[in-house]
Amino acid sequence: MKSEILVQCEHLTKIFPGKKALDDVNLKIGRGKVVGLLGPNGSGKTTLIKIWNGLLQPNFGTAMIDGTPIGTYTKSQVSYLPERTAIPIWMSAGQLMDFYQDFYRDFRRQTAEEMLRHLDIRPTQRIRQMSKGTREKVQLIMVMSRSAKLYLLDEPIGGVDPATRDYILTTIISNYNPEASVILSTHLIADVEKVLDEVVFIDKGHLVLQSSVDQIREEKGMSVDALFREVFKC
Repeated sequence: MKSEILVQCEHLTKIFPGKKALDDVNLKIGRGKVVGLLGPNGSGKTTLIKIWNGLLQPNFGTAMIDGTPIGTYTKSQVSYLPERTAIPIWMSAGQLMDFYQDFYRDFRRQTAEEMLRHLDIRPTQRIRQMSKGTREKVQLIMVMSRSAKLYLLDEPIGGVDPATRDYILTTIISNYNPEASVILSTHLIADVEKVLDEVVFIDKGHLVLQSSVDQIREEKGMSVDALFREVFKC
């Protein structure tokens, strides 16, 4: 029988020279959730995302996705949106889809084509000809067009205008498998709160809180944004 737990960390610790980025983090995230990974700058959010994505190795502890330790198999199950746009700007939109199709067996080209069409982006259009906001949207479309088990989105709405933010959030919640989960890190909590099922607060490498959004509203009588400001005094 398939476990309801998709992501699990036990005693996860990551040390960089002169800094403990993650300190004994224990965490479980279920399937079919949109989870906000929230914390101040330098709190350990990106480090945690990179460990789940297999880009960093922990010094101590374990991390698993769908019951499997992080490794070659789990990398194929994760779709990752880095904080900075990382698509080759010399490519056209069509070449970018070719690249994703060659590289990822779970890439749904028809889904990507439909979303690009909605934005009036032609397959022949070069990435370098697009605005920053459009490039962000195109990269997100590629990431969300995979049939992944876990989508890791690092600051997906940072540095874009409010209309682009709304488009990005709608794209996220409309295009993931109900069996999959989405973990997104952000400091723009008020903007993403409406799409979140759960939140994880992290600070100085420590897990501060994990809760459902409904529980915060019912028990604390406040929004996630208000609780975040109270916890982190910002």
